[in-house]
Amino acid sequence: YPLRRQRQMCIRDRYKMITASQVKELREKTGAGMMECKKVLTETDGDIEKAMELLRERGITKAAKKASRVAAEGLVGSYISEDGKVGAIAEVNAETDFVAENAEFKQFVNDIVKQVALNNPADVEALLEEKFIADPEKTVKEALINKIATIGENITIRRFVRYDTTDGTLGQYVHGAGKIAVLVEMKNADAELTKDICMQIAASKPEFLNREQVPQERVDKEMEILKVQAMNEGKPEAIAEKMVQGRIGKFYSDICLVDQEFVKDMDKKVSQLLKEKNAEVVRFARLEKGEGIEKKEENFAEEVAKQMGM
Repeated sequence: YPLRRQRQMCIRDRYKMITASQVKELREKTGAGMMECKKVLTETDGDIEKAMELLRERGITKAAKKASRVAAEGLVGSYISEDGKVGAIAEVNAETDFVAENAEFKQFVNDIVKQVALNNPADVEALLEEKFIADPEKTVKEALINKIATIGENITIRRFVRYDTTDGTLGQYVHGAGKIAVLVEMKNADAELTKDICMQIAASKPEFLNREQVPQERVDKEMEILKVQAMNEGKPEAIAEKMVQGRIGKFYSDICLVDQEFVKDMDKKVSQLLKEKNAEVVRFARLEKGEGIEKKEENFAEEVAKQMGM
């Protein structure tokens, strides 16, 4: 009896190590239920990444398709020079969606992305120290502080991407009134094809251009998960390994641009479209407003804790 009691106390203490905020984070990333999240977090000693893998292996959630909830407000903007050789996209965040409708804020975002394209700052910190192109009497940081004071909300320049090209052309696309911005470098592409590729990237959210760009450790991990999934379906190991080879193509079609189905013709791959046009995508970038930033949800952690007896 004392040994059983000690074992029960150890199990109870282990559960106490898992916090409501951890459960909340895993639930937002995977869409799994609270108790399922708590269970796998306990089994993985609170390791979020391992817990996500465990949920996928058990078929509880397809975590690869469940992105973190996008919650930060503000705008993403784009700029390309008249000759199509220099371009940039940038994200500027604010506290509420009302600010995104503010004309002064919109102009500030436009000025920032143009400055990035023209001046080529190394990073956000370097950008903040530059003289502001819209008001050379101030630095970008001073202009930012002034916008915070006049607009009345905290504003941050979060990130940007800048491209320049000598033998190609750049294309841009902004979707949803500043929700998603895409920048792409193309070769041998006309305006229509460039726009189609930009819209493809905005809609399908590829992470890589092609399979060669996917890190091998990412592929190995995916194959491990697919194998466990197959074995959990009752398949022998040898059969499971063959099933992995068949299923890994879906993984590539989710994350690689050229392997995706073309959104305007689902019977055709993007790679086929490019081949028909004798065109090439050199590189691309996609920024989504608030991507990866967790929105504050008052008392949610407390609600989780209450429901789970934490």
